[in-house]
Amino acid sequence: MLKKLKDRWGIDKNHQVILILIVFAITGSSIVYVRRPIFELLGVDGNTPLYFTIPLYVLVVFPTYQVLLLFYGFIFGQFKFFWNFEKKMLSRFGLK
Repeated sequence: MLKKLKDRWGIDKNHQVILILIVFAITGSSIVYVRRPIFELLGVDGNTPLYFTIPLYVLVVFPTYQVLLLFYGFIFGQFKFFWNFEKKMLSRFGLK
């Protein structure tokens, strides 16, 4: 499994794969804690219609996730990987 990820991501060390997976895990967990207060501040709860919640999620949570990914990538010494990952992802969305 690690070999597959190393080949896909273009890295050569097992510890890099582990660090990258840790960054993804911490970022995913952190975004849950960041989203809650933001949505509470904006008055979004379980009764808020999805046509309001989903665009707000995309406008608030997605960019926050990207910033946190770079932040944690920097802390774990994998900034270059995540910077390239971000550029690739944004180019897929048509944002360069």
